[in-house]
Amino acid sequence: MRRTPATVLMGAVLLAAGTGTAAAHVEVSAEGAVAGTGPVTLAFSAASEAASGITAMRTQLPDGIDPADVTLAAGPPGWVLTPTAEGFDVGGPALPVGADAEYAVTVATLPAGVTELAFPTVQVYADGTEDAWIEQEVPGGPEPELPAPVLAVAPGAAAPTTAAPAPPAPTVVSTPAAPTASVPGAATEDDEGSGSGWLVAAAVVAALAAVAGGLAYRRSRAGR
Repeated sequence: MRRTPATVLMGAVLLAAGTGTAAAHVEVSAEGAVAGTGPVTLAFSAASEAASGITAMRTQLPDGIDPADVTLAAGPPGWVLTPTAEGFDVGGPALPVGADAEYAVTVATLPAGVTELAFPTVQVYADGTEDAWIEQEVPGGPEPELPAPVLAVAPGAAAPTTAAPAPPAPTVVSTPAAPTASVPGAATEDDEGSGSGWLVAAAVVAALAAVAGGLAYRRSRAGR
């Protein structure tokens, strides 16, 4: 069969439609990545499918990774990393038209208790156009047209759980024993009672002696 120019042109159009912007993608990989460990270097690759060069890649970090814990490990000449509120931007001078963006970042520690980490990324071109690779796959749903790059992570340690604080131990207030009151008056009374007894005894002896003396005196006078 002979192919007419119109048939060849139609085939080219269909091929271009099947490999257009939607066929481009952003990928992320990290060899030997294990959840809850670090530092880990993530390699990103962004395919170019526009009539101008790529100038920046804007990435949203998954929960558990702080923007301050991400640094640029490698990238095109002149590209730098800038932390943002939700992730980081990597960009610089425009790459040649058709050149893919290849760069890598180092993460201090990957989140624990995960097996996949999504990195929604917006691809920016020199002419101002953008490709938003931010759609995440939904189980049972259709395949996303602009899927976010996803990193497969080997399971590691389970995510730490925050234990409820133990209730404070009850404070035991000890009641001091009542001091034993000394009764000084009792000892004084005992002492006074003893002293009074001696005085009474002495007075009795003195009285008896006086009576005896008086009797003796009377008897001596009667004998005269």
